[in-house]
Amino acid sequence: MKKIIYLLFFSLLIVSCSSEDDDDIIDDNNIDLFSTQARVVGYFPTWRFALADKVDFCKVTHINIAFGNPLVDGTIQLSNPSANSDLEQVISTAKSQNSSIKFYISLAGGALSDQVAETWKSFLANAQDRPILIDKIVEFVLENKLDGVDVDLEWSHVTEGYSDFVIELKQELSLHGKGMTAAFPSETKFSEISDQALAVFDFINIMVYDYTGSWNPSAPGQHSSYNHAQRGINYWKNIIGIPGEKLTLGVPFYGYDFQNSTTVKAFTYGSMVASNTSNSERDQVGNKYYNGRPTIASKVKLAAQNLSGIMIWELGQDSFTEYSLLQTIHKTYTDLGVKTTELCGN
Repeated sequence: MKKIIYLLFFSLLIVSCSSEDDDDIIDDNNIDLFSTQARVVGYFPTWRFALADKVDFCKVTHINIAFGNPLVDGTIQLSNPSANSDLEQVISTAKSQNSSIKFYISLAGGALSDQVAETWKSFLANAQDRPILIDKIVEFVLENKLDGVDVDLEWSHVTEGYSDFVIELKQELSLHGKGMTAAFPSETKFSEISDQALAVFDFINIMVYDYTGSWNPSAPGQHSSYNHAQRGINYWKNIIGIPGEKLTLGVPFYGYDFQNSTTVKAFTYGSMVASNTSNSERDQVGNKYYNGRPTIASKVKLAAQNLSGIMIWELGQDSFTEYSLLQTIHKTYTDLGVKTTELCGN
């Protein structure tokens, strides 16, 4: 009798647990899509140009070339000056795979020298000098046959005059049919950015990563979790009030190795796969934290429900194998019925 009661109790427990677990399972076929189309924006730094032949450009809608910065006369120069001559070849390689791909020059970046930072600050603050810089930016876009500009001034480099600068830059770009986007941190709106300035961007790339890192070695952990992505979306969409069609969720193709209480080093997702292909299914190996394929797929689904795309920092950090995160993004959107490039089976 005790055995029968035990078996009955155990059976009820299994049914109860199964029902509870089912409530948490998302049926991919029943996801409430925000849109049936999505952007896939990939940053491609000048120091990765040698990898252009390995990137599946057929899976990317926008490429942001990182980075361009002004000289003292306003002339825009790539971070690696020698890459200027290679840019045309990179564009040619990409367009041979994807004729509709759009190329933007990403301005500034998160790490500026003191001299470059001062040059930006001076141009932004002086109304009489801003047209000089803007003319040089537009000149760079036209000479290189680009489709627009991505403004990636960050933190202390978002200085007085920023809002006037982007409003005036957008006006000039629009005269030539060129676009303008921005990259902003996950949960920060800089005080120098007005609502009017926010409105001029065609869309905003949310940098949902670097919640911790080399600047905070005593705080080991995930720098770009699924929860961080939820928070970033909520901040920009619900708190700041930017509509979902103008937001793109940023995901990292890199991680941080918290070696000890004073030393943290960045590494690429590709290097993790190269050391062990099973690492593609994980987010942590020892004190190394990153995003594996399951987490990237979950973030794509989250974006598909709330926003209009995915942004990648950066394409050169991927594994150019069957374990590619770019392939994961492409396949997840395809399985959801969301069109991206409409190439490579999508």
